[in-house]
Amino acid sequence: MKAIIMAGGEGSRLRPLTCGRPKPMVPVLNRPIMSHIVDLLKDHGFNNIGVTLQYQPEVIKDYFGNGSEYGVNLRYFVEETPLGTAGSVKNAGGFLDQTFLVISGDAMTDLELSKALEFHRKQGAMATLVLTRVECPLEYGVVITSDNGRITQFLEKPGWGEVFSDTVNTGIYVLEPEVLDYFAPGQKFDFSKDLFPLLLREKKPLFGLVLPGYWCDVGNLQQYQEAQYDALAGKARIKIPGTEIAPQVWVEEGALIDPSAKVRGPVLIGANCQLGAETRIEPFTILGQGSLVQERATIKRSILWNNVYVGPGASLRGAVLGSRVQVLAKAGIYEGAVVGDDSIIRENCLLKPDVKLWPHKLVEKGATVQRSLIWGTCSPKKIFGFEGVSGLINVEITPEFAARIGAAFASVAGSGARLAVSSDSYAASVMFKEALKSGIQSVGAQVLDLGPGITPVHRFGVRLTGCQGGVHARISPLAPDKVSLVFTNSHGGNISRDQERKIENAIAREDFLRAETGRIKPPEVIPQVMDDYLSAICEGLSAVRLREANFKLLLCYDQVNLEELVGSLFARLGLGLASIDLASEATAYRSWRSYQELLPALSRAVVDSGADAGAILDPNADRLILIDNKGQVIQEELLTALLSLLLLKGEEGPVLVPVTAPRAIDELAERYRGRVVRTKTAMQDFLDKVLAPENGVEGISQFFLHFDALAALAKVIDHAAHFNISISELVAEIPEFFMDQREVPVPWEAKGRVIRQLIQDPSVSQLELLDGVKVYHQDGWALVLPDPDEPFCRVFSEGSTMEIAESLTDMYIKKINDIAGIVS
Repeated sequence: MKAIIMAGGEGSRLRPLTCGRPKPMVPVLNRPIMSHIVDLLKDHGFNNIGVTLQYQPEVIKDYFGNGSEYGVNLRYFVEETPLGTAGSVKNAGGFLDQTFLVISGDAMTDLELSKALEFHRKQGAMATLVLTRVECPLEYGVVITSDNGRITQFLEKPGWGEVFSDTVNTGIYVLEPEVLDYFAPGQKFDFSKDLFPLLLREKKPLFGLVLPGYWCDVGNLQQYQEAQYDALAGKARIKIPGTEIAPQVWVEEGALIDPSAKVRGPVLIGANCQLGAETRIEPFTILGQGSLVQERATIKRSILWNNVYVGPGASLRGAVLGSRVQVLAKAGIYEGAVVGDDSIIRENCLLKPDVKLWPHKLVEKGATVQRSLIWGTCSPKKIFGFEGVSGLINVEITPEFAARIGAAFASVAGSGARLAVSSDSYAASVMFKEALKSGIQSVGAQVLDLGPGITPVHRFGVRLTGCQGGVHARISPLAPDKVSLVFTNSHGGNISRDQERKIENAIAREDFLRAETGRIKPPEVIPQVMDDYLSAICEGLSAVRLREANFKLLLCYDQVNLEELVGSLFARLGLGLASIDLASEATAYRSWRSYQELLPALSRAVVDSGADAGAILDPNADRLILIDNKGQVIQEELLTALLSLLLLKGEEGPVLVPVTAPRAIDELAERYRGRVVRTKTAMQDFLDKVLAPENGVEGISQFFLHFDALAALAKVIDHAAHFNISISELVAEIPEFFMDQREVPVPWEAKGRVIRQLIQDPSVSQLELLDGVKVYHQDGWALVLPDPDEPFCRVFSEGSTMEIAESLTDMYIKKINDIAGIVS
C-alpha cells in the first residue's frame, strides 16, 4: 500500500529549534519526529511511501535515504515553490496509482491507520478524513459529520461561539487518486481550505472517521514538550528506545551513570551519555545522545538534544536545549526557556522563564537573560585570558579548535616561522599538542616538538632553539577537566596582547595561510631540551656543598609530570630522592587549590620530622610554596620578597617585581644598595620586562626564580647551604609587612566609570597609574585593578598594621560599590 508523508514544513513556530533544520527532523525521544511516522506507516502495511519536500529537502533525504533501514521504500518529491498541502501531493501524482494515505511528517500519533483504510473502502469514499476529539478545538479545523460518518460541514479555527463540535481534522487522509483531478498541476491548493470544501459542495462521497488513540499536532514549543512528556508517560503507544533498567527509566547503549547519581523516571538517557557524581535527573527528562552531565547538576522536565554539556552544579527546569549547547558551572535555565544549537551559557548565568536563544549565542559569565536573543553569534570577544587560551576539555577546547588556533598562530607568525610545541604528560594535553602541530604544519611553518615537559622547560626550549614562539598545552591548575594553551614569544614569555588580538581576528575571519603539499614540513623532534634545561638550573650551584649540608626536604608534587625532572635534578645536586618524603603525595591529578589544602599537614610534618624545609610544586612547576624549618608557609608576596632578597644579595642587577609587591622589597633594596623596578601584574608584561634582551643573564636568572618552581627551589636550597643558614633565618631578614587582597563584583559597563572616578577623587594626593589605580596613604597604599577576564575588580592593600591594610581594602570596596551603584 502507498502513503504520502508531507514533510515540507519549515516549522517557524518551533524556532529556535527549527533554525537550520526542517520541522520533521526535530527529535522526539531522540529520533526525528518523522521516523516515528515512518514506523507507524510500516506497522499498518504502508511500505511504499512518497515524501513531499520543500524546506531544506536534502537534510531529510540524507537522513532517511531510500528507507531500507526502516524496511520501507521511500521516494522524494520536491516542490520548487510552495504548492499547499494538496498541491504538494499532486506534485507526486505519478506515484499515486491506487488508494493512498496522506499523513503529516511532523505530528505525533499512534492512531490505527489500517482502520481508516478499511472504513474508507467500506463506505466507498472518495476521501476519508481521520478525526480526533480535543479539549480546545479553537486552533484546529472542526469537522461535523452525520451518523454514518458523512461530512456535512467544515469550520476552520472557529471562535467559541461557532464551536459546534470537539471533533477536529488530524491532517491524516485516505484518498482516491481522482481527487487530484480537481485542480491543475502547479496550482497552489490546500486540502482543508480548498479541496475538501469543493468536494463537499459537489456532494462527493466525503467521510470522516473518529479514531481513538493519541494525536498531537506539535505546532509550537509547548506542544513539542508536551508530546515528549506524553510519550514518556505512556499516553502514546510510541516505542521508547533503550533498555528499561528501572521503572520508567530507559537507557540507551553506551550510557555511563555514576553510582551516586539519582535518576527518577519517567526518563530517557540517550546513547553514550555520561552522568557524573551526585547528578539528579528528575521525571520527564530526555537526554540526547552523547550528552555529558557533570557532578551535582540537576535536570527536571527538560529536553536535551545530542552532545549537550551541562556543567557542575548547573540547574535545568522545564527547558529545551538544542544540539551541542554548553551550559557551564552553576548556570540556571528555567521553565519554557529554549536554547538554540551551539549556544554557550557561561558560569553562573541565569535564563529566565520563556526566554528564547537563537543558535550560536553566547551568554557571558554571570549574566541574567530576561528577553529572547535572536541576532548575534557565540563568538567570544576574547579567546585569550589570564591563562592563555583555556577551557573545558572537549567542550570549550576541542582538537578541531586546537588545530584552528595553531593555524592562526602560525599564520600570524608567518609561513617561514619556527614554532615550538610541547605539552605536559597527561593524555588530553598530548592530544591537543598533536592537534596544534597539525594546524601549524598546515600553514607551512616548521614545528619543533619539545616533547612532554613542563611550562618552564617550554619557555627555556623556545629560547634555546631560536624559535619565533611556541605553544605549551597543559592541564589547568584550576581543574582537571580544563586545558590551558600557553602561547609564547621568542623570549619564552607570553605573547603580547597585540599578538593575541591578531590570532583572535584570524580565527574570527578563518583567515589562515594554507601551504602547498610540497611546503608542508615534518615536525622536528628536539630530544635534549630537558637535559639542557637541568644544566641551566644547576649552573652556579654546588652539588658538593649541598651534599655536605645534608639538606632534608619534604616535597609534594605531581608524579605524572614531575617525577623524571625532580629525580634528575636532585641527582645532579647530590641530594638524592632518598631525602624526599613522598608519603603525602598522590599519583592522581591535583588542582593547585587541593595542593594548598595540604599545607597544614605538610607544615606539621616538616616540624615533626626535623626537616630543613618543605615545598609544594604545582603540576607544571609554574608555582612554588615553601615551608621553612619552623613550619612557616612562604607563598605569594612573602615568597616574592624572599626571592628578591636572594637576587639583591647576589647583586644580580635590578629586581623586577609586580606593582602589587610589598614595600619591604624596597627596604631590602636600600639595605643591599640595589634597585627595584615594578611592572604590571599581567604575566605577559612581567615576563617581557624580565626577559628583555637588555637584562641579559640577570633577566634569565630572575625568570628562573619567579616563573620556575624547580629553579627557585634549587636556588633557595643552595643559598641556605652556601651560607649555612636556615630558611627561617633568611625569612627573618625580610622586614615585616601586612597585606590584604579581595575581589569585588563590578559589572563590565561600570568598570571604566569606577577607574575614572577613583582617579578624579579630589581627596587623593598621590596616585600611581602603572597598572590600575594605586593610591598612597600615610600608613599604606591601596591598588584597584580591574580584572581583564571577569566582571570584578581586585583590591590590594598594604598597611603598617594588618588592621590598617584591611581598613584600606574596606574603604576602597565601599568606594567601588558606591560608584558602581552596588548595594553591599
